[in-house]
Amino acid sequence: MGNLSGVASETLQELANRLRQYELPLGLEIDHREEKSGDLFTKSKDGANDQSQCARDGTCCCPIEPRRKRRAAVLVCLFEGHGGELRVILTKRSMKLSSYPGDVALPGGKMEERDKDDAATALREATEEIGLDPELVQVVANLEPFFSQHLFEVIPVIGLLARIEDFTPSLNADEVDLVFDVPLEMFLKEENHRCEEREWLGWKYILHVFNFQPDQETLRICGLTARILIRVASIVFQQPPSFDLHTPDFRQLQQVLEDIRRKT
Repeated sequence: MGNLSGVASETLQELANRLRQYELPLGLEIDHREEKSGDLFTKSKDGANDQSQCARDGTCCCPIEPRRKRRAAVLVCLFEGHGGELRVILTKRSMKLSSYPGDVALPGGKMEERDKDDAATALREATEEIGLDPELVQVVANLEPFFSQHLFEVIPVIGLLARIEDFTPSLNADEVDLVFDVPLEMFLKEENHRCEEREWLGWKYILHVFNFQPDQETLRICGLTARILIRVASIVFQQPPSFDLHTPDFRQLQQVLEDIRRKT
């Protein structure tokens, strides 16, 4: 991974120092402690690790699959634009993909066995999708987990790119149709933002949608990507968004997840 020292602006260096001090919200610290210790599997009621049985038959015998199989990471790559504003790199998923074709996303994907940690997953995926050299990126923080509709635990990894001029995109046409960047601050503003009410497995929630028009095409940034970027922007700029977050009832979501686990 890259080093910002002596290369990045004072703004990026100060941001890096601040984000390195980021602390996970109370109650979520365990996820990262387990990750650092290499314990990426769920524990049984007696505290035993379920890895051995799952490894023996090649399937998951646990109420919850081994965490590594249900874990993913995305790279939130920030850099300074020509006007000094912070911007974030996004992609438009290939229309060839079977899931979410044409959607706007952060570079990222599933954790693989060879990945040392969440940062390794995010950087590897960014390299495979858009040709971003990991040596150009300084990872400064991992945020709390977000859950996708496929019940993946998605970890946002924040990385800083000292010089956008050093990045020459090389797109994997099977995965990405377009790479572009947007101002991070837009995810705190009411402008070009709207809310849509949705329901998933009986759980009602609010979908945040942002429209961005780089050229002729209007790109729709929503769902998990929007939720992550609202959170990142709130942390980076140290202020809440100007719109209502409609914070969900996580107890209801937890019940939905438990119901799914009992049925599988």
